[in-house]
Amino acid sequence: MTDIKSAIDAQVKSNPVMLYMKGTPDFPQCGFSGQVIQMLKYLGLEYTTANVLESDELRQGIKDYADWPTIPQLYVKGELVGGADIIREMFQAGELQDLLTKSGVELNIQG
Repeated sequence: MTDIKSAIDAQVKSNPVMLYMKGTPDFPQCGFSGQVIQMLKYLGLEYTTANVLESDELRQGIKDYADWPTIPQLYVKGELVGGADIIREMFQAGELQDLLTKSGVELNIQG
């Protein structure tokens, strides 16, 4: 389990915006992952994803890593932001945009 934890830690710390999701950005495998992808696409930022469905070890590992039971999980600059509900609430309140901007993540909002 230490290996997967180290791998997750490296991903989270080396990617400014890291999303652990079910499926891929082009083909989300659950509604919550799809919602988060839509918000990130709207904000026009660069982000990295990992598909937890590709590995049982990763799927369980990310839950253990953050002590957070659900997927998707969004990390910004190495810190867990939250899951779909928290991300949606923050997005609607403008707090997600503020967090990303303050973290030095460039936004290119669509629309």
